[in-house]
Parts: sequence; structure tokens; C-alpha cells
Amino acid sequence: MRRQHFLVVAAALGAWVGYANPWGQFPLAALTLPAGLAALGLDAESPWAAFKRAWVAGTLTALGCLYWVYWPVRRYGGVHWLLALPMPVLLAMIMAVYFGLFGMVAQVAGKRLPPLQALPCLGLAWTIMELAMATLLSGFPWLTLSATFIRWPITTQLAAYIGGHGLSGVLALIATGVALAPRSRACAVTSLATALLVCGLGWLRIQSYSESTPPRTVAIIQGNIDQGLKWDPSYQQRTVAKYVSLSRRALANNPELIVWSETSMPFYFQDDTALRAPVLDFLRSTNASLVLGSPAYKVNPAGPPTLFNRVFLLSGSGAAPRWYDKEHLVPFGEYMPFAEWLPFQKLVSGIGDFAPGRNETRLAAGGFVLGALICYEAIFAGLAQDRVSQGANLLVNVSNDAWFGDTSAPPQHLQLAALRAIEQGRWMVRGTNTGISAFIDPLGRIKEAGPQFADVAAVGQVHLRTEPTLFHRLYWALLAATGGLAALFAYLVRNARQ
Repeated sequence: MRRQHFLVVAAALGAWVGYANPWGQFPLAALTLPAGLAALGLDAESPWAAFKRAWVAGTLTALGCLYWVYWPVRRYGGVHWLLALPMPVLLAMIMAVYFGLFGMVAQVAGKRLPPLQALPCLGLAWTIMELAMATLLSGFPWLTLSATFIRWPITTQLAAYIGGHGLSGVLALIATGVALAPRSRACAVTSLATALLVCGLGWLRIQSYSESTPPRTVAIIQGNIDQGLKWDPSYQQRTVAKYVSLSRRALANNPELIVWSETSMPFYFQDDTALRAPVLDFLRSTNASLVLGSPAYKVNPAGPPTLFNRVFLLSGSGAAPRWYDKEHLVPFGEYMPFAEWLPFQKLVSGIGDFAPGRNETRLAAGGFVLGALICYEAIFAGLAQDRVSQGANLLVNVSNDAWFGDTSAPPQHLQLAALRAIEQGRWMVRGTNTGISAFIDPLGRIKEAGPQFADVAAVGQVHLRTEPTLFHRLYWALLAATGGLAALFAYLVRNARQ
């Protein structure tokens, strides 16, 4: 019993230290999560016992990594702290179901398969678990294991070949090899060999990295607008003036593209109003293109207008604006599921529920073909895949992480976004309201544009790339192969001697 308690605590503590946080991150510690969950499953006397133990460890893990959910619910949802406090607990308990199922797989595979067969089975199970997290119930792949290693680029380059979730499975295999080592020295050797292979491939990719296109200059404007004031009508003019002023400061470096944050303009920019005029006046003074965020609407003669979370691409040449409407919306932030049953309001005040966008026009200007990812769209591998399939030569992630204050959420969000740059072999420009704004290269290396909670006008250079990664080319084949391998291991487990 004492060993079980130790494994539960070790898995959770390792995850708390291994996942991004404001106090100090050590990526390798995150591997204690799959190792601990596997050990709990291997020690359990039944699949149900394995599920319960892994679920407890998973609940503690998710609570420590996702505690920040309390902050926006309490501060911006108008919820009393006694009602807001259970929100991250409930989310953690739901997320822990996935970890509980992983523990159950470890128990069954450990009992029925030889250790060297159980090892790849567990690595595959972790990948499938993360894919389920990214898909079911709108998807929330926030706890992607491979994202924790973004700080060590040599360990993450395999994502360009098998994707972030595939890399997570390989990392889980390395960790569970340690858990299986007492049963089989071959598992320990396999774990070590796999770790060396991951680092070796990473080193080769980093050493062979080069650019074949000229650098393009891009500016990121971080407006640092207080979320509590953002939608206040009396503050809108000052918001516009601040973004324009910071952008003029960046013009000294002759940027070809300027990126403002998600809903940087907290009004309907599509309407010809006095609030829009200073932005258009600024554009006429420069040759740069401008990306900005704003709510938008479409008139419906038979009912209320349909609202969208939109990104505009504007050109100083006077060309017609292009736009992208967010496709994957945030529950409780941009629309309210089960609104009649919940004791708090939608977190985005000042506007109604958004509708998912249906986009047909590319964001293209001056040689840039932008793959727009609004806010937490950057945590979904499939959305970045779609943007590059549509011709994007630069990924642009605009976000507003002011919701989360000085918590673990902004650095976690940044590291998840960096995975998309590696998977797709594209530079990413990440413009946010309060940080963390950044330039990210195709190796996932992050150059932060400035400190959080500060006014920033940062200028950097990117390269426009068109060559697809192996992951991009084989995206659907990799998913099919994952399903095929899952069926194979299920067959082996079913027909193995008990």
C-alpha cells in the first residue's frame, strides 16, 4: 500500500515540475507521470483497481497543472470563490479518466503480454489517449506530454516525422521501459536505446537545418490591455490609440507584416466607425500588412446576427481585407454549453455567443500566406495541418492569455503552440495581448518578443517555407497506422494466455 501511495505522489509531483509553470520547469520530471501510471497498473490485481489508482494520480496531476482554470472563472465569470474553486477540481477529475484508462491498459498488457510486447503497447496506448483527449467532448489536448520538452529542442524534433502525439507515445515508451525494467532487462535497454535515438535524430535535424528563402521582417505588438477594461466602451479609443502608437514605434525597422493580438480591437472592426479610422490612417502611412483581431457578425434577416471571433488581414495598398473566423471555439469562453444549468456567465463579456467559422479564402498578401490559429486553436495538430494544406507558408497564432494572469497557462500554451511549428516545418509568429508573444522557428526554438504584462513592439525575422514535413505528408497514414497497431495489440492481448 505504501508503494502505491508513493507512485501516486511521484507521478503527480513529477508532472507538476515537468509541465510548464511560472516557478521552474524540469522537463525530464514529466516522464514520472507515464512511468508512475504504468507502475500503478502493473502492480494492480485487477483492471478496475488499476483504473482507480491511476485515476487518483491523474486527478492530482491535472489539478496541479490546470489549477489556473479557477482564475478566469472567479475573476471574469462573476462567480463566488466557493463556486469557482470546484471548477478545476471537476475538470481534473474528468481529465483523469484518460489516465485511469491508461493504467487499466498497463494492467491488462502487463498480465497478458511478455514485457517486450507490453512496452510498445503502452507507448501506443499513450498516443491513442492523447488523440482521444484532442477529439472527444470538443477536445482538450492541453496535457500533451511532448510539449513539456520544448525547452530541449534536441528531444522534440521527432515531432516533424510522427507529430507531437506520436512523440508523446515514444516518450511514454521510454518512461514505461523504466517501470518494466524489474521484469525485463531488455525493456531497460530498449528504453535507453529509444532515448538515444530520439536525441540522435534531434541532433541531426538541428545540424542540417537551413533556410533557402530570404528573411522577412515581422513586428509583434503586445498591447497589454487589462482584461477588466477591454470591453468597456469608454476605454476603446485608448486601446486603438495604444496599438497604433506601438505600431508606429515598430516602423523604424521597416516591418513587412505587423501582428496584433486576438480581439485587439474590442469592437466590430467591419463597421465604418470613428474607432476604425485611426487604424486605416496608420495603414495608409506604411507599406506593411496588418493582422488584427476583432469580433465580427453576419446579418440574418430572420433572426439575430451570427457572431464570429475574427482575424483580419489588411494591406496599406488599399486591397480588400481578408479574414479568418475561428473554427474551434472555447467552451464557456466563446459559447456557453448547458447555459441553463450553470451558475455563471460566459467569460467574454460585452458580446454574445460566437459561432464557428467556415473559411474559404486564404490570408495572403505581399508573399505571405498566413495560417491563422486563434487562441487555443494552436493546441490542435489537425488545425495547423489544415492551414498548411491550404498553402500557408507562415503560421500566425493570435491569442489573449490575459484571462489567466500570472499562472501556468501562458507558458503551457506557448509550448503547445511551438509543437505546431515543428510538426509543420513552419515559422510561427505568436502575438498576444499580455504575453507570451514570440517568434518560433521550425525547430520549435522560441524567441520571446518581450516580458509578460508589458507594452511591447518587437521586431524579428522569419522565413517563408513551402516544403512539407514528413508528418504533414503522412498525416492521415499515421492516424491509420495508429489505429491498425491498436487493433493488432488488442488482438494479441485478447489471444494471449492469462
